[in-house]
Amino acid sequence: MLTPPEPEPAASAGPAIRPPVTRNGVQLTLTALFGVVAVVLSVWRLDLEPAELTDAFGDLGRLLKRMWPPVFDDPGRIAELALETLLIALIGTVFAAVLSAPLALLAARNTAPNRAVQAVARGIITFCRAVPDLVFAVLFVRAMGIGVLPGIMALAVHSVGMLGKLFADAIEESSPDPREAVRSTGAGPLRELVSGVLPQVVPSWIATFIYRIDINLRTSVVLGYVGAGGIGFALKDSLSGLVYDKALGLVTAILVIIIAMELLSVVLRRVLLSPPRGDRTGRTAPRDPVKVSAPWTNERITRAVSSTLLAATFVYGFVLLKVDLRELLTSIGDIFQVGTRLIPPNFTLAGWKLFGAVVETVAIGVVATAVGFVLSIPFGLLSARTVSPNRVVYAVARTLIVVIRAIPELILAVVFVVAFGLGPLAGACALAIASIGFLGKLVADAAEEIDLGPVEAVRAVGGGWWAQLFSAVLPQLVPALIGNTLYMLDVNIRHSTILGIVGAGGVGFLLFESIRTVNYEFAGGIILIVFVIVFAVERLSGWIRSKVI
Repeated sequence: MLTPPEPEPAASAGPAIRPPVTRNGVQLTLTALFGVVAVVLSVWRLDLEPAELTDAFGDLGRLLKRMWPPVFDDPGRIAELALETLLIALIGTVFAAVLSAPLALLAARNTAPNRAVQAVARGIITFCRAVPDLVFAVLFVRAMGIGVLPGIMALAVHSVGMLGKLFADAIEESSPDPREAVRSTGAGPLRELVSGVLPQVVPSWIATFIYRIDINLRTSVVLGYVGAGGIGFALKDSLSGLVYDKALGLVTAILVIIIAMELLSVVLRRVLLSPPRGDRTGRTAPRDPVKVSAPWTNERITRAVSSTLLAATFVYGFVLLKVDLRELLTSIGDIFQVGTRLIPPNFTLAGWKLFGAVVETVAIGVVATAVGFVLSIPFGLLSARTVSPNRVVYAVARTLIVVIRAIPELILAVVFVVAFGLGPLAGACALAIASIGFLGKLVADAAEEIDLGPVEAVRAVGGGWWAQLFSAVLPQLVPALIGNTLYMLDVNIRHSTILGIVGAGGVGFLLFESIRTVNYEFAGGIILIVFVIVFAVERLSGWIRSKVI
């Protein structure tokens, strides 16, 4: 009787199933090790010690007791300043969208006339994103004087950096088939763009525009610190005068406005970007020709009403804020004069002090991003509808993330500076908390979009919540976590520059002092350094994303 052959020993199968060592894998491992080393060196550079943190948070608790309860001594004035802040954000974002649309067409690879034009357009977009919005605000205030128009222009110019990039990315991701179909009819280049490209990218542009309004509302609060209008100016006065209970009242008003705007933006996304009725997969369902020719559908009515309200609010903002574009035209010479005084940049005024401040700025951004990365994962997972263990946990986690995101970084920095004293610890703590809110939302959104098949498979074999989390959820989130964290590092380095205005460490203090004392060439040197750092981080992020995502 023949006996079956004995199976191979288990040990012999080991080398066969071992994943091969690839060049990308080695590069990513080295990059991860470099990241860990960067975090350790940054903690050492900032001289952060557990005992110091414990004492600092005790001081923070005593400060919060002094701020409680909040005082609303002039509700009418608070409401007026809040409305002014909201309108500044709206008008600035509309201006940015108008500027970004043609710039994106020139910056996109598939619509740019040639590579030279594309490179110039991309350079303008990168520059607008690299220079902090508060720097633009200071320069516009110096050129145009105190008022809301410098704040609007600062928001508009800085927002071009984000809107232009995302608009261009959407154009590059569009399908070439509609353009080819339009071209086959003999239409010119302009008609190709209007009929073959814009219908594909408008939904993405709308979503980006709504998200940018949300960001600019937080930013417009900060601009008041440099005299660019809004509720931030009143907040600065309260904190400078040590009237902490009144300052907490203003912060509470800011929270209410930002949370209301965030809820409104969610509704607008669902209304304006929902797929046609009968197809909730995101694809355009075929419709009956008679129905297509119907003049109005619910979707078209809703979008028309939303567009009309946006236009009416835009015009109302111009009237209420007394915005006079002639002032902008007459100030072009002053703006150009201030801008040209940044050139040639001067790096010698502060000597090695400048180098140390730049290193401190990068260290603040690295530490804040690392803390935000670690703490945002549990917050984000618990606030994801598809992952959270129950509705109560989901509601609490979501609420915490919304509240954290509603507090602008500069306000957090001011509070920490008052509690901890001047120095990088205040800046690192402020940006770390802000990173938790920002990354937590992105983690939650990514977790709600994962493939639920692996989760159901783990559940089918008896796996509990923890098994589902580690075996099916987290592996799918790794690419999104890496991409979002790298983007957060880019943002935090720019924001750590801004926090220097309130003494929260970094190069920002030197930057704003140089502008205040009219040393524009030195300010130009600092701006150039920040631009180079942000550009390098962006290129590194792009390389890492190409290896992982």
